[in-house]
Amino acid sequence: MASFSPTRLLLGLLVVLLASARAASVSLPALPLSTASRWLVDADGRRVKLVCANGASHLEPVAAEGLSRRGVGDIAARVAAMGFNCVRLTWPTYLATNATLSSLPLRWSLERLGLRESAAGVRVNNPDLLDLPLIDVFRVSSWVWGSPEEEVVSALASNSIMVILDNQMTTPGWCCSRTDGNGFFGDKYFDPEEWLRGLSAMAAVFRDTKNVVGMSLRNELRGPYQNVSLWYRYMQQGAEAVHAANPNVLVILSGLDFDNSLSFLSPKQVKLSFTGKLVFEQHWYGFSDGTDWENWNQNDACGVAVESIRTKGLFLLQQGWPLFFSEIGFDMSGTHIADNRYLTCFLSVAAEMDLDWAVWALEGSYYIREGILAYDETYGLLTWDWYTARNPSFIERINSLQSPFQGPGLPSSHQPYKVIFHPLTGLCVLVESANVLKLGPCDESDAWNYTSAYELVLKHTGQCLEAKSVGDTAKLGTGCSKSCSKWQLISDSRMHVSAELTKNGTRVCLEAGPDGVITTDQCKCLTEDPTCDPESQWFKVISSSRGIPGEASVLRLPSLGPWPTTSSSPR
Repeated sequence: MASFSPTRLLLGLLVVLLASARAASVSLPALPLSTASRWLVDADGRRVKLVCANGASHLEPVAAEGLSRRGVGDIAARVAAMGFNCVRLTWPTYLATNATLSSLPLRWSLERLGLRESAAGVRVNNPDLLDLPLIDVFRVSSWVWGSPEEEVVSALASNSIMVILDNQMTTPGWCCSRTDGNGFFGDKYFDPEEWLRGLSAMAAVFRDTKNVVGMSLRNELRGPYQNVSLWYRYMQQGAEAVHAANPNVLVILSGLDFDNSLSFLSPKQVKLSFTGKLVFEQHWYGFSDGTDWENWNQNDACGVAVESIRTKGLFLLQQGWPLFFSEIGFDMSGTHIADNRYLTCFLSVAAEMDLDWAVWALEGSYYIREGILAYDETYGLLTWDWYTARNPSFIERINSLQSPFQGPGLPSSHQPYKVIFHPLTGLCVLVESANVLKLGPCDESDAWNYTSAYELVLKHTGQCLEAKSVGDTAKLGTGCSKSCSKWQLISDSRMHVSAELTKNGTRVCLEAGPDGVITTDQCKCLTEDPTCDPESQWFKVISSSRGIPGEASVLRLPSLGPWPTTSSSPR
């Protein structure tokens, strides 16, 4: 047993207090959610941006991970404190269709797998759940995120967390492989009729649970049997089944090839009897791009990856359909070079397109995964003991992406402007003076216009961004027609913001220094060198409809930073 630690106790209290402070000013949107062109909107027509953590409940124990580590309320408080407004909670079909499994008490489910230590942990942290049937444990795990109707979470309703139910597998276990029998309709464990019954049953269970806002029909369709014709047949039937049982929820459809491809929808859309609830989902990990991130120049790798996901799914946004990146993820240790490169590229796309997204995964560890007890999830937001953030800098970095930049109901929806986003830090360019521009919170960003003549003009001032010399600070001036004020997007990543110096024609790029000051320096990593790191020079000029500082403000969520970098409890 861990010894008493005043520091640990105070941090635990801080978790609860700051989560409560956040919840006092952030509530669930007006539900249910629906769609308006490419946007998700609340009942009042205002944009709702899904920023989710994936919570697994589909592995062999068939219970939400972490119940042996922390109380459900404590976990919910940590989710809220990290700035997430949603949990994508996974489940296996058998939980809804196999009465023997769904009625099995959680204690028995753990002990049958030899997980007596986990059962003991649940007895300490969630004693009321230990002898509940698995289906009831799942209900409680869903309600606890923020539904005010349910008695069991009356004290936790202020967490204001929405839930998306994701049918991950048919049989409980780790997902996914091409040959696990769970990949596509007609596989050994994937009977379409049983799947439809399971969807209908689960949708009905949560019909009156308001914070369950969506249902994902099936995770990562894959394997040798996958084909487009059967996809249309059964996914349309699944969508109709869910909507008939629960017309309030969003109906979320995944693609083929491990949910990497929705390209077949470009010429032919689905046909459903209802409107305003259809959402598509896509997955994108660093390993989705093979070895490109390790072996290619980073500009080239990002450019190719973005074009690939554009043709496979992002095109849906241009066609006016909502697209949810329901799984993105990386090694949270920060030591995996390919993952680090992928992440910066993803964040640039997430900012530019103002994506709805969900990170894999919430859990710091699993009861059991692929035969390994207490498996450490290196992609997990939380540490192995579920005590604190595994990668505090990531939590800080995504803060600006946890609120919408665009969409209906924002203060400047009718007069959008541009901000200059720096994906390496998650910050935006702020004007401190005519001679000093510096990175800072995007909520405090100045409003820019990016003209057809490639000028970055500070809104309402007539001043534009200028480059004076190599290594000098970027400045504001009035010579907007000069070459030093013509900012073009170069390199395959389209993230080098570049101008030519008036004196000698030298091309320079914006760069963020270690102190956050914006300078103009020689453009780097434009050749094929795979070892060169261009990220300090990567910027995105993105659209924003947030309130402009001084005119209106976007609510800034309290955070739990700085988080402890490692756990203080023994393993």
